[in-house]
Amino acid sequence: MNSLRRIFAILQKEIRQLSRDRLTFGMIIGIPMIQIALFGFAINTDVRHLRAAVADESNTELSRTLAADAQATQVIDVIAHVRTATELEALLRDGDIDVGLYIPPDYPRRLQQRDRSAAQLLVDGSDPIILSAARQLATLTQHYDSEPPQSLRAALFDIRNHFNPERRSAVNVVPALMGVILTMTMVLFTAVAIVRERERGNLELLINTPVKTVELMIGKIVPYIFIGLVQVTLIVLLGMLLFRVPIEGTVANVYLGSLALIAANLSLGLLISTLAQSQFQAMQMTFFFFLPSILLSGFMFPFAGMPKAAQYIAEVLPLTHFVRIIRGVMLRGADLVHMVPDLGALFAFTAVTLTLAVLRFHKRLD
Repeated sequence: MNSLRRIFAILQKEIRQLSRDRLTFGMIIGIPMIQIALFGFAINTDVRHLRAAVADESNTELSRTLAADAQATQVIDVIAHVRTATELEALLRDGDIDVGLYIPPDYPRRLQQRDRSAAQLLVDGSDPIILSAARQLATLTQHYDSEPPQSLRAALFDIRNHFNPERRSAVNVVPALMGVILTMTMVLFTAVAIVRERERGNLELLINTPVKTVELMIGKIVPYIFIGLVQVTLIVLLGMLLFRVPIEGTVANVYLGSLALIAANLSLGLLISTLAQSQFQAMQMTFFFFLPSILLSGFMFPFAGMPKAAQYIAEVLPLTHFVRIIRGVMLRGADLVHMVPDLGALFAFTAVTLTLAVLRFHKRLD
């Protein structure tokens, strides 16, 4: 009986402590709700509304019908019309479209003779899911009065897989995995390290020195910038040596894009450190941010398959923009000049979170 009383007393203490810890209680309720919402509503592998462009060199009623039928499948949304296949390839390389529909000048004759592909689908094959969606599109847009044999169905479209001709998943996963690792480590390391300093009383001692708040924060995060760059180097080397992941762009652009994400994550870690009261709370809040980042960024599931509300949320997350940047640089050979919107989003996120962190840090410890 005495043992049961002691156990019950400890149980009461833990319940009271949890009831006072609002953040932990919020995580207990919030994380299952977020997971259910994400997997139930936001995660969708049935890709629709891929960004597409059309190059119709035939300019006939049949070719216009083909483009209209492709749009009607809802697999693609035609956002641009260009003149040549070369322009389609440029849009693919810059990441402006996912699929290009090329209709040659002799499209009606090819359609009648059926001896070769009548049109071409140019696909950003760096994402295998997009390639699968393009194949689905090829089977949906058929111009035959009756059901043709399987060989003829496959002959209508010639699908050209750009950027990942071998269709290897590692080519798509490894570059984005760099962003996932940086997001997890940079945010957690910064938040936990500063909260640990506060728990030990060292941070209050530093505040009483002539060092300004901004100077203190910069001095705290600079070492983690170098740690992040070491991680980038390690991931790139392992990706090249073990998985033969190409680097079509320049190595300098890989590091510059990574620096933008590192800055965004470190500033977020600083902000979390001003909100958390303990290292455990810092880890909880990091996981609370990390979960939607990995699920909504396009790392695991196709961005185009998500509902608009989920896409709007994803645009706020730094990992979403980094996935676009790093895949564009490493797999498509894109230059950072063509990634200005995503770089701007990372810089804006860094500016906002760093400003909030400085303001909260001043109010709490000065």
